[in-house]
Amino acid sequence: MTGTIYLIRHGETDWNLAGRWQGHADVPLNDLGLRQARLLAQRVQSEQIQFDAIYSSDLTRAYQTAWELGAATNVPVQLYPPLREIDLGAWSGLHYDQIRERFPIEAKLLEQGQDIPRGGGETLSALRKRVVEALEAILAHRDDETIALVTHGGCIRMLLAHADSFHGDGFKRFPHIGNTSISILRCAPAGWDILRINDMGHLEATHEAGLVSSPPDDAEQPAL
Repeated sequence: MTGTIYLIRHGETDWNLAGRWQGHADVPLNDLGLRQARLLAQRVQSEQIQFDAIYSSDLTRAYQTAWELGAATNVPVQLYPPLREIDLGAWSGLHYDQIRERFPIEAKLLEQGQDIPRGGGETLSALRKRVVEALEAILAHRDDETIALVTHGGCIRMLLAHADSFHGDGFKRFPHIGNTSISILRCAPAGWDILRINDMGHLEATHEAGLVSSPPDDAEQPAL
């Protein structure tokens, strides 16, 4: 398998801003997130990046981001549920302080580094297996193409960890994956190369306009 893969995180949501864990909850982009997605699309268009395909998580925040990208590049967006964020079960919608209060035993195990099912949902290892298999399935049908995956912070961390042959906690290895950031992988017969991580240049250039928000990062609140 060969190919170039752009890993793109969705734009900001109100739950991101408030520090609420999202998981599979279908939360749309807020106004800032929509502006971020449009800036991302403008950047891709101005840099004349050509995608052979765009795949998106079927959650609204990802699809809204992917739609802007597809409109700018004239590439249809294909919804792909395996690119969803980690399933947080009963923890979805909660702040971490609430999780500690309502699920003290599970929170303690998590803080000790145990890979428990978050809120009765998925473990990190299950998330990693899911998204790696999803990417491999795409590459099997799109050899030597340039592909955009519009997905979530947890998924991107797991794919970066896989490409980096890192078998520990991907959230600790890659602590910051910002909204609409770009990370790039290259798959070749000899293995994986990471070409770029968390490139937010399209937002940083307009930081003074308030297009980069500053809620707690995913490393501190590690599921989106």
